[in-house]
Amino acid sequence: MDITLLIQTIIGLVVILGILVLILVMPAKKKKQKKKIYTTKSKPVKKTDLESLRYIIRNRVSTKEQLKQALDDVIKYHGSIPKKLGSRMNPLFDDYMEILIMICRHPNTDKDIIISFDKELSKRNPEYKMEINDSIKQGLDSRSIA
Repeated sequence: MDITLLIQTIIGLVVILGILVLILVMPAKKKKQKKKIYTTKSKPVKKTDLESLRYIIRNRVSTKEQLKQALDDVIKYHGSIPKKLGSRMNPLFDDYMEILIMICRHPNTDKDIIISFDKELSKRNPEYKMEINDSIKQGLDSRSIA
């Protein structure tokens, strides 16, 4: 009699478990049918770190508007170059020098973009004016003539 009682208890628990599983599964299917998908248009997050902006400038297929916007963001968020270390340039100036050379060599740039970036960067960093001019001269000299 002990074995029959044990078997009946196991069968009863399996039946109760089956019923509970069905109760859990059935409402989930109904919720999926009634559930509406709401989408919202969110603006993409604009990256303003110097590396992202340098990538836009370095990209040869960037449009004139993208270049201008990236350069405006460089001035807005990273316009101040760290002070010189005595008579030596700060090592972070190399990033700005690379940007200046890339602007001059970019196929979609024009004189207005170059001049406005040069003026604004020189105005914000007067102690680097000579180095900025040298970088622009180096970039213009390295342009390929097609």
